Amino acid sequence: MPGKERVLELVSQGYDYDEVAGLLGIPAGQAYLIATGIPADGGDTVTREQRRRPGVLPSRAQRLVNPREINPTSRGDVRRWMRRRAWADAQMQSASKEQAR
Repeated sequence: MPGKERVLELVSQGYDYDEVAGLLGIPAGQAYLIATGIPADGGDTVTREQRRRPGVLPSRAQRLVNPREINPTSRGDVRRWMRRRAWADAQMQSASKEQAR
């Protein structure tokens, strides 16, 4: 198990927590917890004093334990589905023709 000093050393060298995790063979959230003593999942209230600790991210530490943030409105498959639905709808086709005039 890597220690706090090792994780902070890597962070101070410019590695982000995802890179540190890869180098040390541990999850990114665990690297953050080792370095700061603060869970990355946002489960605790972080005090002003804790925010001053070396290695603490200013925001969005939760992405280290739950990195799958997506915006489904920007997905190509969703847009294609919506386009097919609109073209299959007679009222939508009519509205499209009216708008083009």
